[in-house]
Amino acid sequence: MELKTVRISIPEGCNVILGQTHFIKTAEDLYEIIATALPQAKFGVAFTEASGPCLIRKEGNETELVDACVNNLNEIGAGHVFCIILKNAFPINVLNAIKNCPEVCNIYCATANPVEVVVAETEQGRGVLGVIDGFSPKGIETDSDKAHRKEFLRNIGYKL
Repeated sequence: MELKTVRISIPEGCNVILGQTHFIKTAEDLYEIIATALPQAKFGVAFTEASGPCLIRKEGNETELVDACVNNLNEIGAGHVFCIILKNAFPINVLNAIKNCPEVCNIYCATANPVEVVVAETEQGRGVLGVIDGFSPKGIETDSDKAHRKEFLRNIGYKL
């Protein structure tokens, strides 16, 4: 078995949701979930089959984002993985609906941070072991940091 990391590409100003799923209708179901919950969002969805023709299935409403999802999954090279890239929206607004999609098995990350995917490769193929989301901690929150966090959440409308 060989282990490697694959850095995924997230277009400027976007967020990514990466997860594991198991059925051919995933791309369409995820499209419907996002379009219903976030009508203002621009997004791409892609899903890798792990049997049959083993294609990367794709949907979305913005070609650049669909292409970025396809390219990310092509680099990862593992079956039954999905990639969603959102623009003008945050994962928090759609994540529970995605988790409740019958085909979705696992969410690896939902982030705008740099992401590296830890991939294992065997003779059979590749699988995702996990992700490295962002960077390591640099310290412990101070009172000033806490005040900044609370102000930020209120400024973006997530707290009163």
